[in-house]
Amino acid sequence: MQDAIEAVEVSHRYGDRLALDKLSLAIPSKSIVGLLGPNGSGKSTFFRLLSTLVPIQEGVVRIYGKDVSKELADVRKLIGVVFQSPSLDRKLTSHENIAFQGALLGVRGSTLQRKIAELSKLFRIEEHLHTRVEKLSGGLKRRVELVKGLLHDPQLLLLDEPSTGLDPTSRLELWQAIEQLRREHGTTILLTTHLIDEADKCDRVAILDEGRLAAWDSPENLRIQTGQTVLQVVADRPEEVLPWMESHLSVRGTQVGNSLRFILNDKNIALTDLYRDLSEKCSSVTIGRPSLEDVFIAKTGKAFEFPSITSKAK
Repeated sequence: MQDAIEAVEVSHRYGDRLALDKLSLAIPSKSIVGLLGPNGSGKSTFFRLLSTLVPIQEGVVRIYGKDVSKELADVRKLIGVVFQSPSLDRKLTSHENIAFQGALLGVRGSTLQRKIAELSKLFRIEEHLHTRVEKLSGGLKRRVELVKGLLHDPQLLLLDEPSTGLDPTSRLELWQAIEQLRREHGTTILLTTHLIDEADKCDRVAILDEGRLAAWDSPENLRIQTGQTVLQVVADRPEEVLPWMESHLSVRGTQVGNSLRFILNDKNIALTDLYRDLSEKCSSVTIGRPSLEDVFIAKTGKAFEFPSITSKAK
């Protein structure tokens, strides 16, 4: 099966700053893929290149075999884009916003009305088509944006931070629609995110750091490759506990605030001994499976606190 996206040795600069550094990545067709990384990791730059907002400086990017630099018009027919910043006119109804987008895409008449009906049912906005956007919840606005981006039947849907501003219920509904879109229409979906729980829903995750690909696999495989166990210790004076723990466990630890994290390959950790030895120095000792944050630590050698919740819903 042809890859939906193929990036080969892609580099991009903003002045003297290198935003992407020889990034190579092949994304399978009909998959849901997350670009995960902190601010400045390069994920937004890669998104802009894929969405044809900025030209390719170095390397090659192909979308379903079409070279983004040489076949721009053909590429734009293949992609739908939903940006993080809202693009809806608040004073127009949902239907008016969608119809306007249809005009821009060359989708008109009975074809437009058929697509609106089909997509409105898929994203459950039929009852809100004639409601002004300013009266819609954040989740409904995001679903209207998705309908706009899918009017021309793109094979690839690009979503920039799709859960921004959504409450938990709206986020769940959004993901149900995304999974249904892939299942029923075979659409490839690539999204940027800084949320671990969102990346965990993807088939595969590309973790970016300083413009480079730090890790690429399914979330489960990335955790397995990282280690079997994560030991977390919270202490008032972590800088005093860290050397003792590293010597005792024979592994390097990572400090984030008052928390120390150790990635271990031995499942049989004597927690009773640890509690006894650390009881006077630590307020808590917990053990669990590696997360994608631990993957980031293992691959980059530095800590990064991925937010676990979205910003306040609007």
